[in-house]
Order: sequence, then structure tokens, then C-alpha cells
Amino acid sequence: MLHQKAYEVKVANIGNKVFLRGLIELSNKCVKNCLYCGIRCANTLVDRYELTDDQVFEAADFALYSRYGSLVLQAGERVDSAFRKRVTSLVKEIKRRTDNRLGITLSLGEQPEEVYREWFDAGAHRYLLRIESSNPDIYSKIHPNDSLHSFETRLNSLEALKRIGYQTGTGVMIGLPGQTEENLADDLLFFKSFGVHMVGMGPYLKHSDTPLGLTSAGTSSMEMPLKMISLLRLLMPKINIASTTALQVIDPFGREMGIMAGANIIMPNMTISEVRTNYQIYENKPGVKDDATVSKSKLEQNLASKGIEIGWDEWGDSRAFKESSKSI
Repeated sequence: MLHQKAYEVKVANIGNKVFLRGLIELSNKCVKNCLYCGIRCANTLVDRYELTDDQVFEAADFALYSRYGSLVLQAGERVDSAFRKRVTSLVKEIKRRTDNRLGITLSLGEQPEEVYREWFDAGAHRYLLRIESSNPDIYSKIHPNDSLHSFETRLNSLEALKRIGYQTGTGVMIGLPGQTEENLADDLLFFKSFGVHMVGMGPYLKHSDTPLGLTSAGTSSMEMPLKMISLLRLLMPKINIASTTALQVIDPFGREMGIMAGANIIMPNMTISEVRTNYQIYENKPGVKDDATVSKSKLEQNLASKGIEIGWDEWGDSRAFKESSKSI
């Protein structure tokens, strides 16, 4: 009943379409050392890579001709000037070569406000920066206790993104060690009080080459992740909610189940297959052997089997953002 009600609320407020964000995993090089993450800087077992400009542009072209409407540029966190300038250049060129037909979301971690502004001015208009937990105590238990992994910095970064004018997204992991249902309820209330425009949240899944992965099994049930999606849809009817790839680890149709529970965004992977195995924040990530064409085909088949309509060639911007912008 909960999922059905959330789906009805979604359709009534933002329609029944699912919007696609083709995912480009630009690089797995990262300065952070988060205790749960497979690409943390201390993990010497992962081969580090960085896509070439041509590989990024080929993926962007694929998104355009596949009629995805938008792409996501995601990478491990870096704050060096070379990385900043490269992202600026990539965003500008993607906008130029696609004649501004692709919407661009960035997910590149914490950055100085002037860097966020530079990327916004270059043409990116959505940014996803997950809080992972809105509880400072839980946050401190899944990150090293140092200035590079500050809860306050994460919050300040989200504030900066919103101030600049990005459609601002965040999210949490569900099923973290020591996390209670009350903590998850507080996460939902945090999304509401902050006024986020989009949310990407999913189950905590372990990676064995991490400190947290050595001591915790991770989430194996779809119940709470789907419940969180539905409750958030009821709480914030007009935001964008992603049905994350992590749901597929628990169930092959996990993303589609998320859509039926109230989500409206899916991010099919467009990263070249040669490096996909090296971008695993959690274990058993689905589709690591696939290329962009196979990922697209599987997604279309799965969505069609559930009767889910895709918003081809649409940016699918957050209605909550559009309405908040009008009120300013």
C-alpha cells in the first residue's frame, strides 16, 4: 500500500515518466579515505584510471544519440587545479558539441565555492553530493577523524551549491552499522528542512577492501531502501528521486522496483567496459562487463517489462527546483 500510494503521488505531482542520466565515471583517483568506499585512497588493490577527453566525448555523444537527455560526470574527489580546469573544459565542450541539448549533473565531491561556481558557469546545472548520514555521530564512524572528512564541510558545500543556483542533490546509505530507524527518519527530515531538489540514496553495500567492509555485512533486504523512497516521495512530492544501481545488487529488478516505489530517475552507465571494474564503491556492482549499448538495451527491456515510460530527450529537471526558483 505504501509503495502504491507513493507512486500515485509521484504521478499526480510530476508525471509517470522516468528520466535518464547517462553516467560517465571519469576517474577513480580520490584524495578521500572514506571507510566504506572501494576507491578510497588507501586501497592499493585497485587500478587507478582517468578517462581521456575523447572517451568522455564519445560517451556524451552516445547519450545524445541515445536520447538520454542528460549525463552525469562522476569521479573520485580531487581538488587540484589541473582537475578543476579539466572539468571546466569538459563541461564547456560537451555543451558545445551537443548544442546544449544535454543536461549536465556533476558528482565530484567537496570543492571550494569558486570551483562550484566555475563549473556552473561552464554549463553544469545539477550537482549531487551525498551526506551519507545526516547524523554527525554516524558520519564520524564511516569517515576518518580528520579535517579532510568533516561533517561541517559537507554541509557547507551543500549550502554553497544551493546558493550558486545548482539543482542540489544529496543522499544517504541505508543499513549502516548502528543506524536506527529513527536515524533514517531524521535523514528524511533533513532532506525536507534543507530543501533538496533531488535525492540519490540506496542500501549500504560492503566492499571487503575497506575497514567498514571487514566488520559489517551490508544490506541484503530491499524492504528499507524501498520504504525510504516511498516515504520521501510522500514527504517531498515534487523532487527528483534516483533509483540507484545499488538496488540491483539485491534484486536484478531493483531499479525498476525503486521506480514503482516512487523514484523517477535512473542513471545507466556509459563508462567504457575496460575500466568499469575499477570503479566499485561497493562489491558486486552490476553491469561491470557491459558496454554502454548493452547497459541501454538491458535497461530498456527491464523498464518495458514493467510498463514504465521513459522521458526521451528530456532533461527532467526537478519540479521542486523550478517552483522554488519562481518564488525567489
